[in-house]
Amino acid sequence: MITPMRVFVLLFNARTENEGIHSIRVGDRNKVLMFESEDDATRFALMLEAQDFPTPTVEAIDSEEVKEFCQGVGYDWEIVPNESALAIPPENNVEETDWKLDSEKDVAEEILPPNQKSEEKSELSDSELDSIRRKLEGLM
Repeated sequence: MITPMRVFVLLFNARTENEGIHSIRVGDRNKVLMFESEDDATRFALMLEAQDFPTPTVEAIDSEEVKEFCQGVGYDWEIVPNESALAIPPENNVEETDWKLDSEKDVAEEILPPNQKSEEKSELSDSELDSIRRKLEGLM
């Protein structure tokens, strides 16, 4: 029996219903990095932040749970060994993620009228669009 090991992964919006795991794109596949060292995971997270990526949370998790998740969604995984050469995030990041920053979600709920929160099609006036744009720009 293989003993599960504790690894560290990077999560966005950790412990929320909008949680997302960090993955890198390799060819046409996504790969989740599992760090043996919390320090290595933290350094990788700081490098992502330096690339203007949202700040991820370093979370300890059972490696088997990550592997099961990856198999379920068709992702690859890689264990980054302790004291290995420092993993460096790719220079290109995807523009759209499967998750949204909680702050973006909160602002959208705050600034859109109740009938606009659903996916029904309707037109916003120019002044409403300008107001929404100003609020979103304030987040950056």
